[in-house]
Amino acid sequence: MITGIRRILLTPEAILNLISPYDIFRYYFVSKDWKVNHVTNSPFRKDEHPSFIIGSKGGELHFIDFADVQYRGNCFHFVQMLYNINSFNDVLCKIDDDFGLGIVIKNNKKDYKQIVSQYVQPESLGKRYSLIQAITRKFRKEELDYWKEYYQTIDDLKENNIYSIKCLFLNRQKFCLKEGELRFGYLYEGGFWKLYRPYNDKKSKWVSNVPLATAYGLNNLNKEHNTLICKSLKDYLVCRKVYDNVCHIQNESLAAFSHETVEYIKENSKEVFYAGDSDRAGKEASYAITRAFGYKHINPVDRLLPEIKDMADWARIEGLDAIKNHFIKKGLL
Repeated sequence: MITGIRRILLTPEAILNLISPYDIFRYYFVSKDWKVNHVTNSPFRKDEHPSFIIGSKGGELHFIDFADVQYRGNCFHFVQMLYNINSFNDVLCKIDDDFGLGIVIKNNKKDYKQIVSQYVQPESLGKRYSLIQAITRKFRKEELDYWKEYYQTIDDLKENNIYSIKCLFLNRQKFCLKEGELRFGYLYEGGFWKLYRPYNDKKSKWVSNVPLATAYGLNNLNKEHNTLICKSLKDYLVCRKVYDNVCHIQNESLAAFSHETVEYIKENSKEVFYAGDSDRAGKEASYAITRAFGYKHINPVDRLLPEIKDMADWARIEGLDAIKNHFIKKGLL
């Protein structure tokens, strides 16, 4: 019979069984006013123009300093780089000790439960469903009429993997869809789905399991030509009616730009233009993105506000020539 005390291994998994990556970032980040997926100042250097983000990618938290991308990784890498710790095991020991987890350091009187009870955990870090399955149907007349306003034909929709959705299942449970509502499914590489209901409110307009850093249309880029980055698939579709070298990201956050995407765009572009929304939130996001990567602004004109704030609706209201003339004026074309 083997006797003695059972040895508990100090591993990242053992730590994350007790606290979350958010807890670790929050405890060690000097600035306490940061938010997930919001740009802030880097803790690794003097940062006059915020270019650091802790973002949710596929339901997990990662950080990146876009002005110095050697600083990137998960919560454990964050602690290791912040304190210049050579040994990864020493990182785990520090977290165990600082939080009072008691995994291997038993004499610490800190109570991690008390530490994490002092704030509210983010509800879902950008809620995503692990599995989305869709049953498609033929496009209805009102659906094709909707896309016709944005200069898209049924061939355009098929080419870009856009479908009319009959039924949707989230984690194998049927999702409630209202009869008669417009709903479209965007299918991305890897079998990821994004459900788009254009006339729903902001909170229910989208259902997605597409990883945040998924970029689309990168194969359109050419280092001999300027690149246009759009913040949505609909903007992308409309802008491609005017200009070929277009790609799109998933939203207006810096977290939507992976290091790989940033490097690919850099290597395959002459100059890079970012087309975000022209409302206040869109401009703030656009400034953060263009400052971080050295891109140029090409947002829609302010005179269209508040009704129109993006490229797709501008084209719908004033036509593709208005978009083309804007691109010429800004130096994209």
